[in-house]
Amino acid sequence: MASLLDPATLPDGSDADAVYTAFVEWAESTGLTLYPAQDEAIIEIVSGNNLILSTPTGTGKSLVAIGAHFAALLDGRRSYYTAPIKALVSEKFFALVEVFGAENVGMVTGDSSVNADAPIICCTAEILANLSLRQGTDAEVGQVVMDEFHFYGDPDRGWAWQVPLLELPQAQFILMSATLGDVTALASDLTRRTGRDTATVTGVERPVPLHFFYEQTPIHETIEELLNTNQAPVYVVHFSQAAAMERAQALSSTKVATREQRDAIADLIGAFRFTTAFGKTLSRFLRAGIGVHHAGMLPKYRRLVEQLAQRGLLRVICGTDTLGVGINVPIRTVLLTALTKFDGTRMRQLNAREFHQIAGRAGRAGYDTAGTVVAQAPEHESENLAAIRKAGDDPKKKRKIIRKKAPDGFVSWGEPSFRKLIDATPETLTSHMQITSAMMLNVIGRGGDVFGNMRALVYDNHEPRARQRELALRAIGIYRTLLESGVVEQVPQGPVAERGAQRRDEVRLTVDLQPNFALNQPLSPFALAAFELLGEESPSYALDMISIVEATLDDPRAVLSQQEFQARGEAVAAMKSEGIEYDERMELLEQVTYPKPLDELLTAAFETFSAAQPWIRDFELHPKSVVRDMYERAMSFGEYVAFYKIARSEGVVLRYLSDAYRAASQTIPEELKTEDLRDLIEWLGELVRQVDSSLLDEWEELRAGIDNGRVDSPDEIVPPAPKRLTSNVRAFRTLVRNELFRRVQLAAREDVDALAELDPAFGADAWNDALDGYFAEHDQILTGADARSSALLILTPGETTWTARQIFDDPAGDHDWGISATVDLAASDEAGEAIVTVTAVDRL
Repeated sequence: MASLLDPATLPDGSDADAVYTAFVEWAESTGLTLYPAQDEAIIEIVSGNNLILSTPTGTGKSLVAIGAHFAALLDGRRSYYTAPIKALVSEKFFALVEVFGAENVGMVTGDSSVNADAPIICCTAEILANLSLRQGTDAEVGQVVMDEFHFYGDPDRGWAWQVPLLELPQAQFILMSATLGDVTALASDLTRRTGRDTATVTGVERPVPLHFFYEQTPIHETIEELLNTNQAPVYVVHFSQAAAMERAQALSSTKVATREQRDAIADLIGAFRFTTAFGKTLSRFLRAGIGVHHAGMLPKYRRLVEQLAQRGLLRVICGTDTLGVGINVPIRTVLLTALTKFDGTRMRQLNAREFHQIAGRAGRAGYDTAGTVVAQAPEHESENLAAIRKAGDDPKKKRKIIRKKAPDGFVSWGEPSFRKLIDATPETLTSHMQITSAMMLNVIGRGGDVFGNMRALVYDNHEPRARQRELALRAIGIYRTLLESGVVEQVPQGPVAERGAQRRDEVRLTVDLQPNFALNQPLSPFALAAFELLGEESPSYALDMISIVEATLDDPRAVLSQQEFQARGEAVAAMKSEGIEYDERMELLEQVTYPKPLDELLTAAFETFSAAQPWIRDFELHPKSVVRDMYERAMSFGEYVAFYKIARSEGVVLRYLSDAYRAASQTIPEELKTEDLRDLIEWLGELVRQVDSSLLDEWEELRAGIDNGRVDSPDEIVPPAPKRLTSNVRAFRTLVRNELFRRVQLAAREDVDALAELDPAFGADAWNDALDGYFAEHDQILTGADARSSALLILTPGETTWTARQIFDDPAGDHDWGISATVDLAASDEAGEAIVTVTAVDRL
């Protein structure tokens, strides 16, 4: 797309007509003709008005956003683009860089930033909300473009969409979504606060109309019919990841794509690194023309599916409703497998907003003349109808039909539900304002009239009066706690000169808030205090430091639930062997959970810390062991995912590991990092990078591009391979140590079959002979913290091969037996993991 900032043609930003003309001419030069709704929206924006743009998907809201940033830039105002998820923020960042140039666009998230001083900033809603609380009218925010504004109604996150409206009266607001409902009250309130007129552009006809169908044939026949009638690409929407995978598996045995399409896909993805078990399954699906898309996937796999879909090569995509959040993937047909979903509490029917958000993905402007939305009848309804059809007109056969009942717990829906949703207007957005300690600290940190600012935040929001009173009581309670703990102080002011006048006490912080307070890891201050509780002389010091970091991170529920499931299975087996009766077993089982290292220590420390820093109670401490568990088991990423059977959630696991790596790198002070801890952190970073380098390398690449004056959108189907594994010597040394220690653990259990599987050339007989020799002299092989210390590993680097000697930790401390091995550097780089070959197991 051509740059919009041609110095030769840039108009004066104060001339609204000239700005409008320049933008329209640029759009036309790129082959775009503005729809009437887009034209109206741009006129309102350049005139300085607020805008609420509630038009269907495919009506070009992204182009309106570009026009808004253009007008603000020419007028010397800094503009912000906000979105609910980082993936959408990133997508818009690259799109805006292409239009405005790398030097004019920045991106900020809670854990990092790129070109943060740029005149156009892309960020999540929470970033802007916290900025507005901290700076208020002093914030350098001249314009706010809030995409997917229907998130204002989200019970947990909606406050972040409301707070900027309350705290930034100096800004011009452009609020955009396909599903806003009645916005009359919102528009009136926005005008009152900003002093700008607020235009609403709503109810526009889609440029690509939608056709709706309710199908009672079996779903595989429905999909086959859609493919045969040129309705592809088809997005088959499920409301669980497992169901999406099952559908893709069922379709893989049918002919979805032509030979030419399959060949084109194979050519494009031939060099792609499908490094995990799920990746190998996805590769098979993709080669058949079938995509999978859900939040549990690795980022590189989701991106690959999106890129292939954008090229029109995937005829069917099976996924969840993740594509309903603005990601640009062209779809002709949306097929809903159900009209109900589990919302975390109960099964319920989709509401109008959810339905239209998903259905709106159908129909591609510029490609399709119409989009198709199909609702699949419940399975029992389809089967009953098929039985009736099979019986034909024979009364006897009809009488013998045994109608299939809905499954237990089924929330009823059918064609009437579907027709009702089609005609339903999205529900009016409901306010979900919150007051937390972190919000109050940001307001106090702003200075000035703290009481007045907090009163406005509590009483001049979008909540009903009764709810505002609840927020006021909450705010008073928070303030008193902050005051009693000494985090803030209230300083009386001297008498005033004028009689009858009042002077409010000054409220100020007694602590310095970090610049990214409440944005990254809000429990980082607690972690810093907890680090001091550990002694570096402890053999478990490095892992204990990681456990403190892990306790401050959000829970990866998919991992923890499987850890608990496995722990309970092991506990049941142990109790049965001890002869414990069933009822007692069930009672004891309730106490078994996933591993929580340092739980008692950290819980006690959290209580002490929160007494002095009460705002910390806004957040929960979550002791857990994922990084530590993986390290202690000496497993690779793929082995860990397979061990806990969480392949569908490997993206969740990797994001957690990435967060843990960044938190450990940024939170643990350098003076507290021992050599073993540095090794562990480097190992974690390299593990993440080898699985999917995009999570860690993207920011470095973006920064390098900014420094060079350009940023390229990641359009390549095959992302660059991660850096050579062996180039990070510290991390590679830890990987080698883990590979050898895994053999130590297996040897301690005398699991010769597993050892032989790791080193087939060495073989089971050699392991048996070696272990017989060792156990003739020692009672056991120890596997505690001392056993895996760097002191018991001797590495001798070479140009192409390392040699290694892993010493066994025996009870007598003789350290006279060990494993000798070689490490192939080239093979390790190729595989993305340490390739270790055992050559001997013997006495020194």
